[in-house]
Amino acid sequence: MTRINVLKTYKIFIGGKFPRTESGRYFDVKNEKGKLLANMCLSSRKDFRNAVVTARKVQKKWQSTSALNKGQILYRIAEILEGRKAQFIDELMMTGSSRKQAKVEVELSIDRLIYYAGWSDKFQQIFSSVNPVASNHFNFSTLQPMGVISVISPNDFPLLGLISVVAPLIVGGNSCVVLSSEKNPMVSISFAEVINTSDVPHGVLNILTGKRKELITHFASHKDVNSIIYCGKNNEEIKNIGKISVENLKRVKIYKRTNWDSQDSQSPYFIEKFQEIKTTWHPTQV
Repeated sequence: MTRINVLKTYKIFIGGKFPRTESGRYFDVKNEKGKLLANMCLSSRKDFRNAVVTARKVQKKWQSTSALNKGQILYRIAEILEGRKAQFIDELMMTGSSRKQAKVEVELSIDRLIYYAGWSDKFQQIFSSVNPVASNHFNFSTLQPMGVISVISPNDFPLLGLISVVAPLIVGGNSCVVLSSEKNPMVSISFAEVINTSDVPHGVLNILTGKRKELITHFASHKDVNSIIYCGKNNEEIKNIGKISVENLKRVKIYKRTNWDSQDSQSPYFIEKFQEIKTTWHPTQV
């Protein structure tokens, strides 16, 4: 008797759980030859709202987590990803990457997590300052995370691009809601499984799958999202995000890059971009 393989069910990732989409809709993911690879959840506006509520609830607690602990958690994610490297290579190959390309992307993704883990207790030292003032005060400026960030993930380098954008956000104390690569969303949900088995608090990172054209307006317009990252070169989408985001003064960051495998795709400035500066005046004399 011929055995039928058990196919993996890819769901969305919200608050440490893997629910099915509220919409009940799905879309096909096919390889270059048209072979069906998976049925992915077509996330709805309600899925996004649920993810934002979850991200907001956990953000303050994550912000107050020590830099040492954040670094250890990112290192733990890298450890788990290293142990499941073969699975991610296979998934990238399913959608057209060669074995060499897939291996390089997965290894760079692991290295990038280690890179930002190392910056967890150092970026404050670089970007904070003690300010000279002409009064009897001790004046200093420190960084604080912006809050909840919505992310339109890169289509190129679906794993490395996702990690390159998300890692500096969470190491800086933000929580985020991500719309995964539309071309290859499978690796993003597999990465969510890695997140779920690491020590990341549930809700810090939430991952949705679906169509950009359906969700991009909601990602930009939600009033409880502090900033949005858009990865891509579609000028119409960029213009639409800028127009909508101005309604609640949401910070907008556009990444048009496609070379996520380059050295300049990692920097402590990727952490600093999504921090607010808090300046404190403390009297030196009573």
